[in-house]
Amino acid sequence: MPEVVERSEVLLPGPAQALAGLLGVTPPQAELPLLWHWIYLLDRPAQADLGPDGHPIRNTAPAPPGPGRRRMWAGGRVVSHAPLRLGEEATRRTEVLEVKDKQGRSGPLTFLTVGHRISQGGRLVVEERQDIVYREAASGPRQDTAEAVAEVPVGPDEWAIETSPTLLFRYSALTYNAHRIHYDRDYARDVEGYPGLLVHGPLQAVAMAELARARGASGNLDFDYRLRTPLFDHQGLIIGLTENDGETTVVARDRTGRETASGTLRKAG
Repeated sequence: MPEVVERSEVLLPGPAQALAGLLGVTPPQAELPLLWHWIYLLDRPAQADLGPDGHPIRNTAPAPPGPGRRRMWAGGRVVSHAPLRLGEEATRRTEVLEVKDKQGRSGPLTFLTVGHRISQGGRLVVEERQDIVYREAASGPRQDTAEAVAEVPVGPDEWAIETSPTLLFRYSALTYNAHRIHYDRDYARDVEGYPGLLVHGPLQAVAMAELARARGASGNLDFDYRLRTPLFDHQGLIIGLTENDGETTVVARDRTGRETASGTLRKAG
């Protein structure tokens, strides 16, 4: 693969309308909300380029560091300098900014930092950093030793999202994500060793940004987010936020109150 991959397309309203229907929000009319660019300018690999887990293993950027490695989206930062406009062409330039190998408790880890720059009308509109981690392949099903924990009721200012298999499948389809951990329960359990279907990290980030938007966050924004721990379909997804001194802190949790993702949103620049 070349060091820099460039992709252009006209931002048609159809994908935005589909994401709005999935989240149960009003479709944007002219400009994309924060993070909605994730349903555009997608990589569409050939079927022959997919590995056993459904994730691309060749002719993709970034390329996996080795066969059988498990890919996880760890977080990132998105800076919106201006809104992306529907109906106009946009161009995304992607490059791997950094690669680090480390030794973790579960084995070798590879940390990749991927950069994206999206322009429209000759102007830089979105700058993004994505942090991706590759782990060793799983060794099969794991015993679930977790004890039952009481549920924490949804607060009046929180947003609860039912992470059903249908919703996860539709989000995978909308983002052209064939990773089987999100829709193939047998694979997720028997091969990856997960107790359920994994809720997409980007879906949690989009939900956090959407609650902030519903509470008035607008304009040019800087969103730094981190995915803390895996979230599975049977655990539910609940979003809450707090505001302090011009910053908005957004948190994703499951029904028991366990924090799975968090982010900080502020005015850009």
